[in-house]
Amino acid sequence: MRALAVLALALLVGCGTVWRDTGAPMTPVAELDLDRYAGRWHEVARFPVPFQRGCTATTADYAVQADGTISVVNTCRRDRPDGPVSRIAGSAEVVAPGRLRVRLGRIPFAGAYWVLWVAPDYGTAVVGVPSGRAGWILHRTPDIPPERLAQARAVLSAAGYDLSHLLMTEH
Repeated sequence: MRALAVLALALLVGCGTVWRDTGAPMTPVAELDLDRYAGRWHEVARFPVPFQRGCTATTADYAVQADGTISVVNTCRRDRPDGPVSRIAGSAEVVAPGRLRVRLGRIPFAGAYWVLWVAPDYGTAVVGVPSGRAGWILHRTPDIPPERLAQARAVLSAAGYDLSHLLMTEH
């Protein structure tokens, strides 16, 4: 867990490769129903980020708290889908429609987390960061239908992400 927290710090302070043209417009969703967004998400694809190096079978669990914040628990398996579990917990707060500020572990910094698209059934979501240093495709199950994956990829592309660097997550 300590390694995951240290590597997460790299994202939050802005280290790493930029995967998108930051001159391209990136627009978060105008409305995000937090109760529907809450629950377990399986990472289907991501751009390479140092804090997720070696991660497979990655999930994110979100729960809306009484004070309006969101609890966050990110979990992955190291090196293989049945490998050792690595987990980091934190919280998020909504700062504007579709825009969250996420704090993980004891890291004193918060990172931007923008929901760029969520399917009408809240079964698939696309998340990006304004710096372009990270981006994810999330789905409620590990297996995403091809048409949903195509929609999600189109959202990332429209936000300026270079899809040639998108990694599919092994589950």
